[in-house]
Amino acid sequence: LVAVLVATFLPNLGANNAIGISAAAALIVAYIIFKPKLSTPFKDGVRLNDNVGSTGILPQVLSALGSLFTAAGVGAVIAAGVGALIPEGNHLIAVIFYCVGMALFTMIMGNGYAAFAVITVGIGYPFLIAQGANAIVVGALGLTAGYCGTLMTPMAANFNIMPAALLETKNKYRIIMTQVPVALIMLVIHIILMYVLAF
Repeated sequence: LVAVLVATFLPNLGANNAIGISAAAALIVAYIIFKPKLSTPFKDGVRLNDNVGSTGILPQVLSALGSLFTAAGVGAVIAAGVGALIPEGNHLIAVIFYCVGMALFTMIMGNGYAAFAVITVGIGYPFLIAQGANAIVVGALGLTAGYCGTLMTPMAANFNIMPAALLETKNKYRIIMTQVPVALIMLVIHIILMYVLAF
């Protein structure tokens, strides 16, 4: 609520600052409700960081890698390769390539945002948006199609490996194995929705 209010009424601060202010407000509210020792949040923050380890900074590193891939022209290379496989004017095949490509590249990168820039430049824009697809639908469903890949990869360590470590599961891939059927069903639903809603 605080983040939305700050972003709405103080737009000059930007979204990141709105989230930071809301986190500080949440901490104050938690102090009021639970009345812990002043040092408790800091000790628990250190404990959680120690449990997570270097995995905690993985999302930022992977996002930076996605930007680097985009700047290096990986999207253009993907467009050239995919262009030979998609029959001209076949929107269904283009949607399948885009959604599955988003999921696969997210599995490689471990991050939907990193994959989004590269795959949208390589497939989403030239084969969908430039062919008349609704850009808002393509963008929204494309990013969440990438999240289907997040559910199926150990590269998304902050979502899949770290929780397994914190829950002390016997198999560190147990969370991924549980999520795969749901992710595949959701990916098919994304393909259908994008094909129906974007054109």
